[in-house]
Amino acid sequence: MKTYFDCVPCFVRQVLDSVRMTTDDTRLHEKVLREALSMASEMDLNQSPPAMAQKIHQFIRKMTGISDPYLDVKNRFNKLALQMYPDLRMRIDTSTDPVETAVRLAIAGNIIDFGVNSAVESSQVERTIAESLTDPFDRESLEVFKHAISRAEKILYLGDNAGEIVFDRLLIEQLPCEKITFVVKGGPILNDAVMEDAQIVGLTDVVDVIDNGSDAPGTILENCSETFRRRFDQSDLIIAKGQGNYETLSDVDKNIFFLVMPKCSVLARHLGREIGSLVLSGSNHSHFAEGS
Repeated sequence: MKTYFDCVPCFVRQVLDSVRMTTDDTRLHEKVLREALSMASEMDLNQSPPAMAQKIHQFIRKMTGISDPYLDVKNRFNKLALQMYPDLRMRIDTSTDPVETAVRLAIAGNIIDFGVNSAVESSQVERTIAESLTDPFDRESLEVFKHAISRAEKILYLGDNAGEIVFDRLLIEQLPCEKITFVVKGGPILNDAVMEDAQIVGLTDVVDVIDNGSDAPGTILENCSETFRRRFDQSDLIIAKGQGNYETLSDVDKNIFFLVMPKCSVLARHLGREIGSLVLSGSNHSHFAEGS
């Protein structure tokens, strides 16, 4: 997915959000903002938005000397999601369709996104999670998803944000864990999950977890480690969470299911869905079609 003009204001907001988290020095705010605007003016709009975001956030970390500006945010939402986990697990276990309920919750967890939102309140997360259990949902895509899971031998599950990965855990626990490898980012970027987050929320006790060797807020394959790319190529099914993974992988020729909640007009238009809707969208799934 290419970068649209409407993405540029989002880059600027991310810069201001990130630098304000690290310092009160307004002179540094201005210096970082001016440099980021200069970088944005030279961006290749044919690249995905995460490609530009990666460069901008690498510069912010260098200028501020803070390796993980969103660490407190990540810890806060890991804690919130873990507090919600027991009740949500009970809802799944007592559901007439546990996989559907878990998929709904996993997608709803994508609301914890500081790449698109300047702030996310705990009440907003709790409300979104509750509403996801009754929101409209594409059950036809769900059945294709279930069939693909049953046919696949090697599944790569690409995570997105800290806190959100607790809801991914709820889904993974309803799937054949022995087939699945969960993927976190190779370095801090926005509030995306890294290995430490996976350990904190107990994902490493449930499923094999690796990192992709990259600090881009998505999955830019050429920017990832050779080890990850090999695992990606060897997997016959990819589950990709969140906007960044959609933006970077929507044009990749691979069997991919995207689980995402569109939170901006650009992505909503690209998906042909409403902002805030629950999206389970697949590509190249003929291999898993019924009867194949």
